[in-house]
Amino acid sequence: MPSLDPFFTEWADRRPGQTRSLGRASVLLTALGLDSGHAPVLGVVGSKGKGSTATTAAAALSSAGLRTVLVTGPSFRSYRERVRVDGTSVTDAVLDALGAGIDAARRELPTVEESGGYLAPSGLFLVAGLLHARETGADVCVLEAGMGGRRDELRLAGPEVVALGKVFAEHVGVLGDDVVEIAREKTLVAGERTRALVRLPQTPEVAAEIDAALAEATGGRVAAEVVDPGEPGVEPPPALRPPGLSAASGVLGTAAAARMLEHLGFPGPNLRSLHDVLGTVRLPGRLSRHAVPVQDGPRPNGDTGRAPSSATGPRRGVGAAPEGAPDGEAAGTEVIVDSAIDRVGVATALAHARGLWGGVDHVLLCLPDHKDVSGAVEVLGDLPVTAVRLPEAHLRFEHALPAHWGRMDAADLSPATLAALGRRVLALGTVYFTGRVLEAVDAPTDRLFG
Repeated sequence: MPSLDPFFTEWADRRPGQTRSLGRASVLLTALGLDSGHAPVLGVVGSKGKGSTATTAAAALSSAGLRTVLVTGPSFRSYRERVRVDGTSVTDAVLDALGAGIDAARRELPTVEESGGYLAPSGLFLVAGLLHARETGADVCVLEAGMGGRRDELRLAGPEVVALGKVFAEHVGVLGDDVVEIAREKTLVAGERTRALVRLPQTPEVAAEIDAALAEATGGRVAAEVVDPGEPGVEPPPALRPPGLSAASGVLGTAAAARMLEHLGFPGPNLRSLHDVLGTVRLPGRLSRHAVPVQDGPRPNGDTGRAPSSATGPRRGVGAAPEGAPDGEAAGTEVIVDSAIDRVGVATALAHARGLWGGVDHVLLCLPDHKDVSGAVEVLGDLPVTAVRLPEAHLRFEHALPAHWGRMDAADLSPATLAALGRRVLALGTVYFTGRVLEAVDAPTDRLFG
């Protein structure tokens, strides 16, 4: 298990009122020689679907023969998954070395008190990705932003191409007071180095704000390009798009990768190579289907993907056997895992599960109070549901729930508890929860494509 202290120390030691410091992160990039000397960056922002967009973009760039470093978050089972090369997680030793290099440079910086803020873990993993790209001679980086845009470390990396997913009222009061302000915040990740911004269709108000913010950020040099998954002939074809709501992210990632290839002077994607690689994309926790192990076994991925105590193969097509089950055989309990957090996501996942199984025996749902709990309750109706609580102190689980729902703590998740719920289990909720489910079923998460 890698040492995670370099990534979490300042966050764990933060004092009340302290916030993340982009100024401090900028100084760190300079100390590491990454303020300008790094691989070209494709940055991904949006309210939902960033991980799917980034993964698809990285797969498309790799299909063109480019060595591609991908940084996403949160991780599924291991923090090694935050940094990948051509879709595969770095090793424990590599993450240790990256952390040591970052920590050595960090210790030469002014103190947190002098800087006025701390280095955030998500930003430090992004720095690790840039550092690893330089060390491995990567051709391009695909970097997923955290919740922000202008206030995210991705802006410091100066993305040449920006992929902007659907913007909705997520993190209201944190990134802005309404969806229009949130759209502005996310668009301002663009800057002097940006040469293209590709986005999904938005509401007229949000689209207008994106255009205005992009003109401000780029001095009018860049106009937003819209890719509409509903238009005929848009790549990739529907059969090669991720299932459910992630399908639009697959289209956005492919389009953004094409713009990056153009920026780098490469010809457009070779469709045969592109389709071959996209056919191998696996997105754990995005309507992914898994066989529940009969008993607990070894965890080849190593660590659990959780913060330290001091800090708190091919994609399966519709109807395919779950991961871990022999072809043509469905043995015991199966679980579909999805990071649905609102009414639309829950309804989409429920319809997907019913389409595959014909019905659902039980639903595990983990939604903190700031998510759309009421919408999920309405969609799930009279289905057997167990609400799961996470131990993270900053999450609240006090929303009133139907009396017939069961209750359990996330610590009690295991193959045995999943199997006891029936043969067809749908697990929905925040990524912190879906990662625990993927751990319980020993899902393969080290390789996303290729």
